[in-house]
Amino acid sequence: MRAAPTILHLDMDAFFASAEQASKPSLRGKAVIVGGLGPRGVVATASYEARVFGVHSAMPMAQARRLAPNAACLVPRFGFYRAVSGQVMELLHALSPLVEPLSLDEAFVDLEAGGVAWDAESARRTGTKLRADIRAATGLTGSVGLAASKMLAKIASERAKPDGLVLIEPGTERTLLGPLPVRTLPGVGPATGDHLRRAGITTVDEIAEAGEDELVRLLGKAHGHALYAMALARDDRPVVAERETKSVSVEDTYDIDIHDRVRVGTEVRRLADRCVRRLRASGLSGRTIVLKVRRYDFSTLTRSETLRGPTDDPAVVREAAARLLDAVDTTGGVRLLGVGVSGLADYTQEDLFAQAAGEETDTGQEPSDEASASQPPPAPKERHWPAGHDVRHSGYGHGWVQGSGIGRVTVRFETPDSPPGRVRTFRVDDPDLEPADPLPLVTRSPGPDLVARAVP
Repeated sequence: MRAAPTILHLDMDAFFASAEQASKPSLRGKAVIVGGLGPRGVVATASYEARVFGVHSAMPMAQARRLAPNAACLVPRFGFYRAVSGQVMELLHALSPLVEPLSLDEAFVDLEAGGVAWDAESARRTGTKLRADIRAATGLTGSVGLAASKMLAKIASERAKPDGLVLIEPGTERTLLGPLPVRTLPGVGPATGDHLRRAGITTVDEIAEAGEDELVRLLGKAHGHALYAMALARDDRPVVAERETKSVSVEDTYDIDIHDRVRVGTEVRRLADRCVRRLRASGLSGRTIVLKVRRYDFSTLTRSETLRGPTDDPAVVREAAARLLDAVDTTGGVRLLGVGVSGLADYTQEDLFAQAAGEETDTGQEPSDEASASQPPPAPKERHWPAGHDVRHSGYGHGWVQGSGIGRVTVRFETPDSPPGRVRTFRVDDPDLEPADPLPLVTRSPGPDLVARAVP
């Protein structure tokens, strides 16, 4: 571990919801929930105003709406979030060549490798400036943790939320970690946490007191060794420069083998949804769905299915995982299940279909009179207006969809740098209303002038 707190962890505050508030003046200071709006939709991010009501990520959207009935519920705009994330990552790369993104809104930075920090004072100064630069460029806030290791830097940023900075001085790590719950440490999920709790271990201090041999007995050699080292604040993992992600996956180990086939199917669907949330948080999609099953006798099976093109649709991943499960015998019981997605890309299956349709129809030639006469005119394409997405009206300009239904769509006309706008309602097939690209976020510099930072 280092002698100075020169590893920085940045975690943007309620990123998706904050980006929506920055681009929609009427939502600033109000409860905003971003996620799927269908019957099985889940919350991706909730603004801090919505969290006051108990709303949190991964919660069913129906439950979130009951808790915060007046909140604005929006469908994610991942292309917009990726663009804003690119602005933030550019600021991080200006600090150091060693930047390790964990998702669109989270990354480690090795400040020492960039020569911008070498002790606590210079690290704090760098972290403070970074937060100010992010606010100036995007209008958003981020929480910064500074420490001598990645584990502690991430713990520090959690303690800094929202919109703060926490620096852990070298030499104070054990005192800080001791009283914290075991789930604070990397690699301790619900199953491991429950296993330790049944052994009477609930805090990091108690992990250290149990000793390495006991942890190896409880958790196995690799996990036991790693967890004991982290309980003693030993973490020498380096910040790894950005590299291509090969796959995204999640898995759960069960303390008691699952024999009920219906329960197995339910767990696979839940894992598929978690996997898609992680996939989307990274701004990715994938075309190969992988199912992992470890049976009662510790034999491990993997099955995979490759789709026609990349997707980040939870229903598609769920259905593919369910088909793969149909081919696996789980009669004797299951102790581990996992769902993963590989063959990653930064576009989705729907994008490919749209591309292909364009290639098929845009031939550069006019159809012959005979062909026009022999074929019926194409049916008009049904127009879809997702809540929160951008539109443009020929008379009223730029706006965003507040909601739609029963043949109508309601739009609020405003831009990132305008006052809160007026609301108007149109027919869903109004020819003057069209989908639009997101506008640049506009932020205010220390001076009186507005500075626009383009979002491609």
